[in-house]
Amino acid sequence: MKHLIALCAALLFASPTLAARTFEGEEAAALRCANMLAYTAVTLARAELISDEEKDIMLGITVLILERHVSGTRAEKTAAMMVMRDRRDIDSTLRDYRRNEAKCLVQFPIN
Repeated sequence: MKHLIALCAALLFASPTLAARTFEGEEAAALRCANMLAYTAVTLARAELISDEEKDIMLGITVLILERHVSGTRAEKTAAMMVMRDRRDIDSTLRDYRRNEAKCLVQFPIN
């Protein structure tokens, strides 16, 4: 689990690079869900609204979505997540989370 969390942290906080690839369709939707979950987890934990354990679970789900539903290398996924992260502010991400969290977990199962 620690390796999954480290990967997620790397995806969220890596230095900016240009995305070498454009994701579309289901993969783009999976990236959006993963970004939404990760960004929300980190934000809620920083505000002390969820515990570190809850944050780690959400980050683990993020990594599993990326591993199971998005093709490509780790570098490609990292670049795509960074582009998405930089496009959206926290308010729009939290609204997205409220509307789509349950749908994401159904659309992109991790079990």
